[in-house]
Amino acid sequence: MSVKLLVIYPPPANAENFDRLYREEHIPMGKENLVGATNIETVRVLGAPAGKPSIYQISEVTFPSLEALQSCAGTDGAQKTMAHAVKISTGGAPEFLIVQ
Repeated sequence: MSVKLLVIYPPPANAENFDRLYREEHIPMGKENLVGATNIETVRVLGAPAGKPSIYQISEVTFPSLEALQSCAGTDGAQKTMAHAVKISTGGAPEFLIVQ
């Protein structure tokens, strides 16, 4: 059964700069380094019924199994990609979750 790594980004200090770095640096890095991933999808949070959302963007990285995700997570490339996610997240650290 497939699993997903969710990366939840808070609103950045500069949305335009975050969007550029995410598009030009982070996505290519993820495609190269997240060995075993079968899909990468990103959604932007547009709003929330209760007011201003605390989440700016959610990225979903799909793996065929928990074992495949764990194997990928142990690689230097995955560690570099996760560190880059933290680096570009200027509104606070992103949250990393594993979901099924």
